[in-house]
Amino acid sequence: MTRIRPFLMFEGRAEEAMTFYVAQFGGRVVDVVRYGPGQPGPEGTVMKALFEIAGQQVMCSDSFVKHAFTFTPSLSMFVDVGDAAEIERLAGALAEGGGVLMPLGDYGFSKRFAWVADRFGVSWQLNLA
Repeated sequence: MTRIRPFLMFEGRAEEAMTFYVAQFGGRVVDVVRYGPGQPGPEGTVMKALFEIAGQQVMCSDSFVKHAFTFTPSLSMFVDVGDAAEIERLAGALAEGGGVLMPLGDYGFSKRFAWVADRFGVSWQLNLA
């Protein structure tokens, strides 16, 4: 069976990000595999993990290799939100410590839409459905 899941690579903050996302969207941590003694990554960091938010499975890891790239807004998580109060809450929570790419507003294609980057560098498009 073929399946597609988003994969988020962090540099030491995978568990913090995963915990934050589960707290914001509801869901659960499905599985976490950590680096152990003598393995290539720092002991205790996330080798690979799987979590579920809003019914979507997402994978993540902590890369021990320093890369010349990070997250870019050109690839984002698009979230259809069913409640005006919830989109307000999510826009504020996700942008805290990050940034606002498009403030919550009416852009014609959506009466309530925001595009934010969170404190981990992941961007989120929030759409009132």
